[in-house]
Amino acid sequence: MRLNSIKPARGAKRPRLRVGRGASAGQGKTCGRGVKGQRARKGGYHKVGFEGGQMPLQRRLPKTGFRSAIKPTRAEVRLSELETLLAEVVDLKALIEAGIVPVQTERAKVIRSGELKKAVKLKGVAVTKGARAAIEAAGGNIEE
Repeated sequence: MRLNSIKPARGAKRPRLRVGRGASAGQGKTCGRGVKGQRARKGGYHKVGFEGGQMPLQRRLPKTGFRSAIKPTRAEVRLSELETLLAEVVDLKALIEAGIVPVQTERAKVIRSGELKKAVKLKGVAVTKGARAAIEAAGGNIEE
């Protein structure tokens, strides 16, 4: 197979319908828009979601959920992820550089998930009670 011989599948591409080119062309006079009315006009006003005065679907359905605006700026770090870090002092910058937390993270919190065997020095990162106990048991310390 050669790149210059590749073609779309048969029937995948249809020729553009040229409307308004006479009765014999199949789409003459009204060009498939019907007779008169708003939808027959060029640039006719069409409000998205408008259902002719009936209560539209997006208003008939209940509102659900909540999307936090600060969620992208917060992150959780597992103890097992701290194990893989090579930095002596673990701060937010080190976590971002290691790819453990996203770049837009402003605050990170270490949670007790996984195991920690090496001593880690944390600086400026929040810690849960369980994670604090695990870090101190491994010989690490935490600076607020």
